Amino acid sequence: MATAPEKPFLETIKKSFVDVSIDRKNGNAISTSDFLAASESLTTLFDVLGSAAFKPVKSDMIGNIKKIRERQLAAPNDSETLQALVINELKTGTKTASEGLVWLVRGLDFTAQALIQNLAQPNEELSTSFRTAYGGTLKEHHSFLVKPIFSAAMSATPYRKDFYVKLGSDQEEGHTALSKWLAALEEQVKILKAFQATKEAKI
Repeated sequence: MATAPEKPFLETIKKSFVDVSIDRKNGNAISTSDFLAASESLTTLFDVLGSAAFKPVKSDMIGNIKKIRERQLAAPNDSETLQALVINELKTGTKTASEGLVWLVRGLDFTAQALIQNLAQPNEELSTSFRTAYGGTLKEHHSFLVKPIFSAAMSATPYRKDFYVKLGSDQEEGHTALSKWLAALEEQVKILKAFQATKEAKI
């Protein structure tokens, strides 16, 4: 009996960054629930990349999502947006979720930059794009113990042709959908990085 073909990655995600609510009239405040759901969906990308070497990367991201969600559940009225969550948590003298968001944004930035570069360079393998993105995002924040873990993951990325097949049978359509998803993710990362650099969000 033939097995059903796997759905393209972008059709399997439960929440897209394209659908994350941003309050443009309120300092680009980003919905906490939407962003965490989209981030959780993104972590399944590491399953598509298909190597056990990515498990620590995925686990780290999921752990940071958990820290933010725990704060949201503990103080829902103060955590409707990510910006409000951070400001209100820091007022209490704690910073677990705020630190979690810093690391989550760094991980999302790394992933977005790798894939944006790979889409822009049609002859470049994923391993090269991920290494370049790592050097420009996470590397400076990692200890000498963590760097080899990420290095192993990047060396284990699939060949470009095999990866993009998993995005959909229609390559052009898959690339267009991925570009929109990445553009939304990149914008939200930029908003959050700018916010995290402000005095009121300083950890």
